Amino acid sequence: MNSNNSQNNSINIAELFHEYKSKWYYFAISVFVFLILGVAYLYIRNTIFNVHASVLITQEDQSGGANQMMKQFNMGDMFGGYSSVDDELVMMASHTVLRNTVKDLGIEKTYIYRKNLLKKEQKYKNQPIELLCDNAITDTLRSSLLFKVKVTEDELVSIKAKANNNDLIEVEDKRFPVTLSTEYGTFVINKTEHFKTGESCREDIYYIGYDEAAENLSENTAIYIPSKNANAISLDFQTSNMAYGKDILNTIIKNYNTKGIENKRIKDERSAKFISNRLESLVNELDASEELIEAYKRSHNIANIGAEASYQFGRKNTLESQLIASETEFEILQMTRDFIANPSNNYSMIPYSSGAGAAASIIATYNGLIAERIKLENNAKANNLALQALSKQIDALRDNITETLNKSYETSLVRLNELRKQVRDSQAKLGEIPAQEREYVSMKRHQSVKEQLYLYLLQQQEETTLNIANAMARGIVVDEAYVMSIPVSAPKKKVIFIFFILGLIAPIAYFYMRNLLRNKFETKDELEKKTSIPILGEICTSKRSDVLVVKEGGSTSVAELFRLVRSNLQFILNDQSEKVIMVTSTISGEGKSFISINLASSFALLGKKVCLIGMDIRKPQLANYLNLPASIGLTQYLASDKYQIDDIIMKSPVAENMDIIQAGPVPPNPAELLLTEKVEQLFANLRQRYDYIIIDSAPVGMVSDSFTLSRVTDATVYVCRANYSTFSEVKFFNNLYPTARLKKMALVINGTKSSKGYGYGYK
Repeated sequence: MNSNNSQNNSINIAELFHEYKSKWYYFAISVFVFLILGVAYLYIRNTIFNVHASVLITQEDQSGGANQMMKQFNMGDMFGGYSSVDDELVMMASHTVLRNTVKDLGIEKTYIYRKNLLKKEQKYKNQPIELLCDNAITDTLRSSLLFKVKVTEDELVSIKAKANNNDLIEVEDKRFPVTLSTEYGTFVINKTEHFKTGESCREDIYYIGYDEAAENLSENTAIYIPSKNANAISLDFQTSNMAYGKDILNTIIKNYNTKGIENKRIKDERSAKFISNRLESLVNELDASEELIEAYKRSHNIANIGAEASYQFGRKNTLESQLIASETEFEILQMTRDFIANPSNNYSMIPYSSGAGAAASIIATYNGLIAERIKLENNAKANNLALQALSKQIDALRDNITETLNKSYETSLVRLNELRKQVRDSQAKLGEIPAQEREYVSMKRHQSVKEQLYLYLLQQQEETTLNIANAMARGIVVDEAYVMSIPVSAPKKKVIFIFFILGLIAPIAYFYMRNLLRNKFETKDELEKKTSIPILGEICTSKRSDVLVVKEGGSTSVAELFRLVRSNLQFILNDQSEKVIMVTSTISGEGKSFISINLASSFALLGKKVCLIGMDIRKPQLANYLNLPASIGLTQYLASDKYQIDDIIMKSPVAENMDIIQAGPVPPNPAELLLTEKVEQLFANLRQRYDYIIIDSAPVGMVSDSFTLSRVTDATVYVCRANYSTFSEVKFFNNLYPTARLKKMALVINGTKSSKGYGYGYK
């Protein structure tokens, strides 16, 4: 007898291994099936290869000018000239490039050749049958078309066309070429030079629009930068047709370079047009600047600002020197006039100065006469004739000097004023020179900038013209498309090994999912983990159809299991007065009547006097199982006083020492009938007559009859059935056990598999 007081949810590896070992045939069948599938997969699949290509992206020259200042400016920048490798990656993987690739190669049409029922092969440029249509259909097509073509040996063509998996058109037994008129347009199916006359042929033609084909190509083509710091782009394409994959990658690279050259040429042409227009504008602006400078020079009467400034500075210095000399001469004349005009100085010598101008020689003569008079006056008297004559001569010469000095004074004054005016004019012109120089420098700088820009644009025009004539692609092909030597698809041994592993895993997954989804227990061990109720034993299934399996001399595994249950039950009935055993279950169909019959027979084989009572009076089955003749039953005894106990007891036809009391007719009030005192009287009498009394009672999960009979019982055998009783019913008797409403309750598991028996050779 086994009892489990706690549930263990941990995985028992040894137990699982033992369980899976007992189901080895599942694994054998699964591995066999999966190996067949693996072989079929190897036959059906086409070997997939990886096609690889790589492109080096050159960097554009960023210098673009005639001098160091112009190197900071590049006309290409104005029109998107320079770009990084990431930008080139986007361009190479662009929808436009891929769409042009689809158009160039015609891969909007996919030809799948059927070798047989399972084997398919993609044809590329060697398809036996081709689809012809107007390219305008491909440009506007938004549906996926499928043409299933079948050609007989007599070249009779049958075609079934579908659009988005919906039937489109169907023709049979036509001759090449076959014209199909559909809502999408007119299509022609014709044979090619690769068609083999006299052979049947099956081909599926998939036809989609350019845009959808470009999207599919984008999904199947890997375009990436192999290294973070690399200026290269790699391309990968996986396919079973090597020529197909190589053409795709090479065409993508070609279209990328073509697109790049076209974009560069457009950019350069835009630059050339801009430069040409700007040069025309600059010519006009330069002419206007030169005319403005010329007019400025004319208006200010200057040829060169620097030379004019040097001239004015020199002229000013000269005039200032002359002015100083004139002012000195003027002052000398003024002093000389004042000296002569003083009468006290009539016979005095005039101070001589070379600055006296024209009067200098006369003054020198005058001073000579004065010196001669002074000498004569010192030696002669005042009335001396020579002295008088000399005085007259001196007086006359003084008048002459006075007149000469007056004229020189006037002349010197005019000259002095003129020099002063010239000095003022010179100073005014020197004051105007900074403003003139600033204005002139501004005009000259504006002219110089336009000249530099003009020269730069002339150089750029020549460079742009050369770029247009010699436009080169930025993508330099490092590796043209080539096929990797090792296939991408798994090797045959690996595939077989994978399918072998799948064959081992599939049964485990099946068992796991079945356990996860099922709601019934299967084995005694599983039930032990879900209940704490003592388990008397288990009864395995048998191929025999007999209800009574415990017979005299019987040694079947089921009989041995009943003997084991009987032995465990005797441990529960540990007192000689404990004789009444009630057999019940949760619902009908769990085998309580079967257990009752064979348990009673098992006790009878020990030489014990046993009475088997059918007390499932609502749905009696005991008489049917044992093929008993009709007789007075329990319900009749309980309902009437005219029957005695001996009237309802009958000898068992199947086992000695065993008597049977049938349930009798189904009464209208079964619950009340079982509550009468005659039930206690019946069992009191039976206890005196028999060693063991086995009650086949009603299921407790359906009616309360068994709870009513608990007052006359000593122990309860609760029957549950493997693969029949649900977990909710297990929960029911688990909740029932602690209440003790059924005395000495213990479980018997019915219907377990024979391989789960106890062993000892009784399998």
